[in-house]
Amino acid sequence: MDAATLFSSDYATARQRFREAALSLNCELESHSIDQRGPGGEDLAIDVAIAPGARPGRVLVISSGIHGVEGFLGSAVQLGMLREWAGRTPSLPSVRCVLLHALNPFGFAWRRRFNEANVDLNRNLLLEGESFSGSPRLYRALDGLLNPKRVPSRWEPLTLKFLLAIARYGMPALKESVAAGQYDYPCGLFYGGDRPSRTSEILSRHFERWLADSRQVMHLDFHTGLGARANCKLLIDYPLDDAQRERLGLWFGPDSFECVGSHEVGYPVRGSFGRWCTVRNRGRDYLYAAAEFGTYRPTQVLAGLRAENQAQHWGQPEDRLTECAKQRLVELFCPQSAIWRTKVLEHGVQLVHQAIDGLAGEASHQS
Repeated sequence: MDAATLFSSDYATARQRFREAALSLNCELESHSIDQRGPGGEDLAIDVAIAPGARPGRVLVISSGIHGVEGFLGSAVQLGMLREWAGRTPSLPSVRCVLLHALNPFGFAWRRRFNEANVDLNRNLLLEGESFSGSPRLYRALDGLLNPKRVPSRWEPLTLKFLLAIARYGMPALKESVAAGQYDYPCGLFYGGDRPSRTSEILSRHFERWLADSRQVMHLDFHTGLGARANCKLLIDYPLDDAQRERLGLWFGPDSFECVGSHEVGYPVRGSFGRWCTVRNRGRDYLYAAAEFGTYRPTQVLAGLRAENQAQHWGQPEDRLTECAKQRLVELFCPQSAIWRTKVLEHGVQLVHQAIDGLAGEASHQS
């Protein structure tokens, strides 16, 4: 896998390359517009490529870009797998593979983590009966720090402010209060929205059909920005049974995953994709994992999100500070480092191979 050729420079390029690779394999290919336009006036859409596989009862879902600007890695992994399959005989894997490309195409195209309504889509997928309201206990107290209503400043002692907040509240409480999802500050960070997003509507309408008659599903959802640099942790934010724990350990390694509540890397959130998938598919053996790859320190990532959000709401698109904030955000979630890109791409592809081998092995064992 050549990172230099698989990472795309922008959403439009990533989308074109993904679609061309899927069509060259004769995959089923769908496009679902979100009715928004990109920087070049291009239509923004979620693209879905399906390789049917000889064993449709076993399905691998590979999703990218629910957090927009985090989509560069997931898209590179998806493109790498499509090209790898094209270069071998037989080309397609034995299990059904569903590739969801750019679940937040607006954020991917406009270099945002959030969508056109400032919604964090991984906080927007609430379950039936849950309300789009409320915020973590400390969020109100931190709103002035997180969401200042002014353009970003290069001279603000932000690191010191973050360190003081960590000292006052503790990192675990601060992570959960800041990033768990809030529904009261529409211009703020980690806003879950006031209604289901267009992405939520598309997923609700088509997800069951994409999974076909599957009985067992492994879902890898690619993310960046959390954890040790270039390292990966599979984050699980729903209860696992003993069989699922054993399967994760066998397929990916006993130290590969982390369950919610450990406070090592992840944190519990409302409206997450993982909980949504598993609850809606209780009739299946559905195993979801957010494959989280580290980039920079948490304070640097939060500072970058804060600055980009300020620029988005209070700056002007043509301002130099706005462009600097956007460029910095891309670097924070997809570093230019060739070493980082090579390492995470190889690990991401390895995860896909392990998932396919695991699903195919279980299918053979049970046949």
